[in-house]
Amino acid sequence: MEKFTMNIGLPFPFLHFSGISPASFWIFCLFPGAWDLVGAYWDMRQANYQHSTRYFHAWGNYDAAQGGPGGIRAAKVISNAREDLQGLLNQHHFGSSSCELENLNTDQKAGEWGQSGNDPKHFRPARLPKEY
Repeated sequence: MEKFTMNIGLPFPFLHFSGISPASFWIFCLFPGAWDLVGAYWDMRQANYQHSTRYFHAWGNYDAAQGGPGGIRAAKVISNAREDLQGLLNQHHFGSSSCELENLNTDQKAGEWGQSGNDPKHFRPARLPKEY
């Protein structure tokens, strides 16, 4: 049986001549976007401010999207994985609570808002400390 391998360097022919492996290139492109999301999550945990999750989701996705196509891809993959996992955990723990599903949907919309380059301050709570 022949093993199928996919060469992800084909869309980027310069990688073949530069000595950079295609896998390293993709990690290099995705890592900054992932780091932006981690930073927004960390700030959200530190702020510990009620009704601020949509702002931090929009802000993290916005920062990641500013990093170009790799950042946008990282934002989409990580946000979708987080929402899918949280949805499964909520359904298992709480059943199909419409309140929890509504929170997931609003978080998802805030993330898409940020990914599309819109200003995350649209979701900023009025009395959130200025440092955020």
